[in-house]
Amino acid sequence: MVDSVLTEQPEGDSLGMGVWLVLPMLTALVIILISRFSWKELGLKPNFKGNVKWYLASILIFPVVTAIVMLIGATTNWIDLSAFALRPFIVAFGSTMFVNFIIDIFEETAWRGYLTSQLLKLNLNDWKLYLIVGCVWAAWHIPYYLVFLPEADIQAVMPVSRAIYVVVAFTTFLCWTVMFTELFRVTKSVWPCVILHTVEDSLINLLVISGYISIAVGKEILVSPINGIIASILYLAVGLGIRAYRIKAYGMRSDQILISKECSG
Repeated sequence: MVDSVLTEQPEGDSLGMGVWLVLPMLTALVIILISRFSWKELGLKPNFKGNVKWYLASILIFPVVTAIVMLIGATTNWIDLSAFALRPFIVAFGSTMFVNFIIDIFEETAWRGYLTSQLLKLNLNDWKLYLIVGCVWAAWHIPYYLVFLPEADIQAVMPVSRAIYVVVAFTTFLCWTVMFTELFRVTKSVWPCVILHTVEDSLINLLVISGYISIAVGKEILVSPINGIIASILYLAVGLGIRAYRIKAYGMRSDQILISKECSG
């Protein structure tokens, strides 16, 4: 609606996109102000004590999985690395980190800090939790893929229509949700998730969209670091691994007791 009125705006960086980005977090904040929701439940404390390993994991997960996918792709000749230059890539990666970090504060506070923490109160089983959060998170991205994301960027990732790309992205978000949700649950903080998301945005999008790597036509669905099946399976495995750690460490599937202690303390 905003962009239909203000037509002279840069593609992929419009006022309408800004409204879309901040609206979930602003909505959550309004609900908090008019309800009995505790600010502590948002997970805004970094909780460094005992969680340093998870902060390190949040930095390394996407680079390690991406390296594995690129190795598989290079071995099978499905990914061409000839255009990859390490130094320019590092500079470009670093230059996007701050902006992506700010953007991802809005996103992770809404979907992990608010939505996930509230669903945990319902004592849902893990699979229902993942499904609900994943579907809501993915559905929120639909306007981004259908309207805001430049067509050239979609074609660089996967040469399909916007509608098909939404379906592919939906499955990706469902796989990623386990990892993001479990990282939030095990640390009780949104900040490892913000870091994880920031690294993702600055790394895999840059690799593919900016042309540092090229993927053989028809193989994108398999080895794309963004939406490829191999990458999604690996991220799902990471999430399930964190879940297994949480269950073993705390001896329970629900975080209800942990959240209650956090709020009362």
